Amino acid sequence: MAVRNPISPQPGTADLNNPLYYLENMETVLGWVQSHHGDLLTAEELDRLASFHTLSLPARALLTRMVMRTGDLFRSDKLKYPELCAPEHRALAELTDAGWLDTDPLLGLDELFRLFTLGELRPALGPLLKAAGEPANLPKSRMRDALLSRFPDPLTVADWLGQHARPVVRLKTMALFDRVRLMFFGNLRQSWSDFVLVELGHQQYEPVTFTPDSRAFQHRSEVDLYLAMHQCREWLDEGVPATEVWPEVPGSSENAWLTSRRDRLLLELGRQAERQGERELAVEAFASSGHREARLKQLRLLERMKRHQEAWAIATRWQKQPLSDAEAQGLARILKRLAGRLGETPPRLPVQPPIRDITLSLPKPEIGSVEYAVQYHLYQDEAPVFYVENTLINGLFGLLCWQTIFAPLPGAFFHPFHVGPADLTREDFVSRRQASFEQCFGLLADGSYRDRILENYRAKQGTTNPFVIWPVITEELLSLALDCIPPGDLERLFRRLLLNIREHRSGFPDLIRFFPGATDTAKRYEMIEVKGPGDRLQDHQIRWLEFFAGEGIPASVCYVRWQADGVME
Repeated sequence: MAVRNPISPQPGTADLNNPLYYLENMETVLGWVQSHHGDLLTAEELDRLASFHTLSLPARALLTRMVMRTGDLFRSDKLKYPELCAPEHRALAELTDAGWLDTDPLLGLDELFRLFTLGELRPALGPLLKAAGEPANLPKSRMRDALLSRFPDPLTVADWLGQHARPVVRLKTMALFDRVRLMFFGNLRQSWSDFVLVELGHQQYEPVTFTPDSRAFQHRSEVDLYLAMHQCREWLDEGVPATEVWPEVPGSSENAWLTSRRDRLLLELGRQAERQGERELAVEAFASSGHREARLKQLRLLERMKRHQEAWAIATRWQKQPLSDAEAQGLARILKRLAGRLGETPPRLPVQPPIRDITLSLPKPEIGSVEYAVQYHLYQDEAPVFYVENTLINGLFGLLCWQTIFAPLPGAFFHPFHVGPADLTREDFVSRRQASFEQCFGLLADGSYRDRILENYRAKQGTTNPFVIWPVITEELLSLALDCIPPGDLERLFRRLLLNIREHRSGFPDLIRFFPGATDTAKRYEMIEVKGPGDRLQDHQIRWLEFFAGEGIPASVCYVRWQADGVME
């Protein structure tokens, strides 16, 4: 049965006025995972999560606080939370009796030195240093290094520091909570505090229909695959040689979004292999990765390795595929270099029409930015100017394609509190929704796009969308944009946006000027990029401006010079 998102309004979301709001949010997470992913958990794991709800309120709150902290080892004397309204030692005893805690854990030296201060360590470890021929007053880091070779095995706190040492407990189920966190967030990058310590009710979230088919994980093995890839990435982050991590990388998966994560892992492995001098491994990792950045890195590395013919063959094949502007630019440079070395004919680069520019000499304002100065200078009642930068075109796209953006595809939504789909910047975001996007573009072709945009604007007001910044998209701005920007221009803009959402969501001109009274539809608006003295165009801005020029979309660059006492500087 389909499960509707319980938000909007947000019943069950925690109130920050409640000092235990973090516990309410944790219970939301656990209930969601038990309800939607229960078949991916073992009977033992389900029993353990069910037992969470049988604990007393102080014990549940303390356990949540421990899960939210870093690591799984805690000094019991440091667990002080006044909002529990009960002694912490009672909650600890309850958690211990219920099997959540190990009260006599084994600690390695690194763990011991992380939990205790130098003043607490020195009385017990000083004699050990003397026995090793080291002075007892060593700094903490040198003390640890001196003892490590003599005491490589973990011991209990009592064995390390004596029977009177402050007790330490270990949370026994952190791996289970990590698994739950993964199934809820869809990643392990986000910590518990990203969710548990926020007020969920401060935003309106788009209701998404969750069905078994829309789940990101269909099988427990897919969760295990993600965890294995996460471990590989952690090893790379810790500096483990790429040659040692490579054999541990899991094989490919039929799950599209897990394949995307594997592609990113292979990209990072290739980068580290190259830095570590393992060029052959780097080439293999880049070639195995489907990440859009991997191909350019592979080609550049093959160039440095003098494998020009191999690079040429790959580059010429890749050139025939749809590319973003940045990819096409990088590939063109590589092909030009390779052609010179191999005696091949370099590809003909398209001749870009010149970018239109104007220069304004304005009095320097005492306050405000150069963009607002130009807006004020150009504004006329019959030709209003708005400072929109990246918000207007993105907003129009988000309103037109709202239902497509929030389609409940596997790997897109993991819980009811997403601002947008989790796969928004993945390589397969568009291809998985291609038919639906084409239907949206069909609305531009038949003229019904205006009704769709206005309908979503009114129905979704205030609801989060990764493309729509509500305070900027006013009714006046929206009405002028729909009146003045031809649907053909919108389609060209939107199609380029979809070529590389991560890259193309930025770089739009600062201002837009409308001419609602113009009779020529091609001259009813103009986008204006503003550059103050000493400022220059960025690469992604140049690519947009070249696109505008090539497509006949009205846009220009306005270079501003400040006047001093009425004289142009």
